[in-house]
Amino acid sequence: MAKDRFHNAVRTALEKEGWIITADPYQVSVGDVDFEIDLAAQMLAAQRADKKIAVEIKSFIGGSNVSEFHTALGQFLNYQFALEEFDPQRKLYLAIPESVYKSFFQRRFTRTVIARTQINLLVYEPKQEIIVQWQ
Repeated sequence: MAKDRFHNAVRTALEKEGWIITADPYQVSVGDVDFEIDLAAQMLAAQRADKKIAVEIKSFIGGSNVSEFHTALGQFLNYQFALEEFDPQRKLYLAIPESVYKSFFQRRFTRTVIARTQINLLVYEPKQEIIVQWQ
């Protein structure tokens, strides 16, 4: 699969925070269905020792944020179900640009969907290659 436009920015941002990238991409198989989640990482520092995450990165640079959100939501839910079976200790995050978080992800409908589906967000700033917020 092609990497998202901001893939390297998110990877660098995670590494700046001390995460060790353990897979790029992270391949998950459940039965005869295979998935590729963008990144897997592990924290070894004392304050977050042995914390494991998987990150699906989205740029939201297409013509429609609603369409991009549909795709991201579907992928996230499929990956979440797959991880529950394949690697239940790993927490899944959807990485989104800060500009999209401040606009589209503040809409009532989007906030409601995020809350109901319990999507974990990782908000990043692509130019500075930093993580702005974990939610």
